[in-house]
Amino acid sequence: MLRSVRQIRQYAPDPVPAEIVEQILDVARWTGSAVNSQPWHFIVVRDRVSLVRLSALRAPIEWLATAPLGIAIVLSGASPIAEAYDEGRVTERILTAANALGLGAGVAWFGTEEHQTAAKRILGVPADRTARSIVMIGRALSRRDPRPGARARGRKARAEVVSYDRWGSRT
Repeated sequence: MLRSVRQIRQYAPDPVPAEIVEQILDVARWTGSAVNSQPWHFIVVRDRVSLVRLSALRAPIEWLATAPLGIAIVLSGASPIAEAYDEGRVTERILTAANALGLGAGVAWFGTEEHQTAAKRILGVPADRTARSIVMIGRALSRRDPRPGARARGRKARAEVVSYDRWGSRT
């Protein structure tokens, strides 16, 4: 099941049932964090106008406007390095939870500091908070990446990415 988690960029317009959203949010809030700081706040974005505005921030994330909802990850901004780690952890948990519940999900990074500031304005996030990404959730129409120039799927061989005990040792 874990190997089937994919970045989804094409969604059916069907709404995500509230009970599924609540289950995903519970998985997210129970995610571990550095020194149990739980630096996050989640914004469930269902408003079509907001999703379209966010998708227009930069070309690579135009696809997010097709999802029925997104969960924006807002961080306290108190510990940038730890929070970057925590953001990755909670993002992966949201993606995995959506997949386990029969939905597709994909993460979109807002972009530069300027893009992040615009996203915070759209979402009403205080200026002192960090908001870099949103996880889109819905019923997947396709697992194919619709963007022009999308990379080929697949993974490097285990031997290319794994060493034992020391760098470069294969056994």
